[in-house]
Amino acid sequence: MNKWYQIFHRNTGLSPYVWVVFCILPFYFIFRSSSTPEVVSGIVMIILFFVCYRLSFVSKGWLVYFWTSVQILISIAMTLLFSYVYFSIFLAFFIGNIQNRAGFFTLYAIHLASTFITVNYGFATQNQLFFTQFPFILISLIVVILLPFNTYSQKKQGQLEGQLEDANKRIAELVKQEERQRIARDLHDTLGQKLSLIGLKSDLAGKLIHKNPSRAQAEIRDVQQTARTALKEVREMVTQMRGARLDEEMHRVTQILSAADIELLVEGDYRLNDTNLLTENVLSMCLKEAVTNVVKHSKAKRCMIAFISTPTDFTVMVSDDGIGMTVRPGYYRGNGLRGMKERLEFVNGSMSIRSDSGTELHITVPHVVKRPTKEAGE
Repeated sequence: MNKWYQIFHRNTGLSPYVWVVFCILPFYFIFRSSSTPEVVSGIVMIILFFVCYRLSFVSKGWLVYFWTSVQILISIAMTLLFSYVYFSIFLAFFIGNIQNRAGFFTLYAIHLASTFITVNYGFATQNQLFFTQFPFILISLIVVILLPFNTYSQKKQGQLEGQLEDANKRIAELVKQEERQRIARDLHDTLGQKLSLIGLKSDLAGKLIHKNPSRAQAEIRDVQQTARTALKEVREMVTQMRGARLDEEMHRVTQILSAADIELLVEGDYRLNDTNLLTENVLSMCLKEAVTNVVKHSKAKRCMIAFISTPTDFTVMVSDDGIGMTVRPGYYRGNGLRGMKERLEFVNGSMSIRSDSGTELHITVPHVVKRPTKEAGE
């Protein structure tokens, strides 16, 4: 069973409870009348209004508009008979909660027109009570004009924020799924071939151990060496999975190029403020791969790394004065460049290569637009 404070729909916030506190106000206007039938009819209309109000929140489809129409009629009657115009404020709030655009504007126009007509009629008939409460009636009219749009906009914004939150959760799930697939590919490429080789050589060593012991020992040594290599690659892969920051990677890049006797020039600031950790990890891995290619293949004497930040994206340019490479559109030679391209596509980044006198690699990722933290909802 619902408690007394749960009789109203939870999406309406605190407003209904404030209205319940002030529901005694219409009785003041009703009991000013000396006619018993008018008093009874006023009480019935008040009860009916709040019943329709509750039903309009829990109903769906055409019933919402039916119960709202009944409330508008009751509001008009209360204004004409008892000079009580404040049901129009309740209606203004409820109409703002209607999410159907056509229904919202239709009911808003009807309610606004009916409120202004009945209020003007009250003043035209020289109703003294209207003149007495003129400041409050003026405030009510302003609320009737502005409150529905304010409530409607807040509801729409809440829906959009909810959709964005769902999209972010979906993206997070896709990130996890893609990362699992990447790990599976890396494990297969790293360990699959070597484990197969270990199995074959172990079987061969078992067959040769009696027939040709020296050959069997050589095969076992190959197995040991292959196992060490596989272990080293697994450790490197695990290190990469832990993630790397760009400043840490720059420190390692400096050491690698110094050991290879390649002069390093750095331009720009590599500190990232508008990029998330996943994107920074991808940038770090791509930078590591790019510098490794410079050391292994370029035969360069000088390498320049430039960091370029714009309002929309962040670019890392790696260039060298080496022998260059053959570049064709859409073609990336070697697993390293293909892996860089796949990782960048995953974070909506891009990569381009230009080779003339040396090689110039551009790695670009978008900035992350940070949303203000959503405050606690109602």
